[in-house]
Amino acid sequence: MIFETIEVGPMQVNCYVLACAEGGKAMIIDPGDQYHKINLVLKKYKLKPVMVINTHGHYDHIGSDDEFGVTVYVHKLDLPMLQNAGKNLSANYAPAPYAVKSEIKTLADQEIIKLDCFELEVLHLPGHTRGGIGLLMKKPQTDIIFTGDTLFNRGIGRYDLDGGSRTQLEQAIKQKLFTLPADTIVYPGHGPTTTIGEEKDHNLFGD
Repeated sequence: MIFETIEVGPMQVNCYVLACAEGGKAMIIDPGDQYHKINLVLKKYKLKPVMVINTHGHYDHIGSDDEFGVTVYVHKLDLPMLQNAGKNLSANYAPAPYAVKSEIKTLADQEIIKLDCFELEVLHLPGHTRGGIGLLMKKPQTDIIFTGDTLFNRGIGRYDLDGGSRTQLEQAIKQKLFTLPADTIVYPGHGPTTTIGEEKDHNLFGD
């Protein structure tokens, strides 16, 4: 399995590149900026990108979606954010307004995304945005989850932006993330990795 983390953009977003083998097909999670850095990883392993998955629709996670010429996947409730520069915040905070022009397919809770040896289950995690998701790996491993901006190492995502809700965010974390095995490795949208067990023990968001 090829699994690379690339930190991109001024907001230091974690972009993830996954592929089963060198020379194979790749999925790219949250290519927010700096396409050239992501492309260097693709070239390093001779990978062909075939899908982009956005954990949510904020500009810092979607800014390079169009660069790969592939279908973009996002939860159905965050689809308007990809299509509207005002909703994805690029109109106010990016160098230029941005909306995704690539083909977009929407995702739903419990949907399975498959690519070669990979299977990822979509977990709807509203609270940071209406359509925020986590991606729980089912194959080839079962101990990895990508949490976007829902759960961080010792922190949680903002809930004060349009579509945010502290109540929904805390419910999603407690009901869908903290019920996973303690040794599940958390790969967040920003910052270092952690585990579900570490966050259950040390994350103070509920206090």
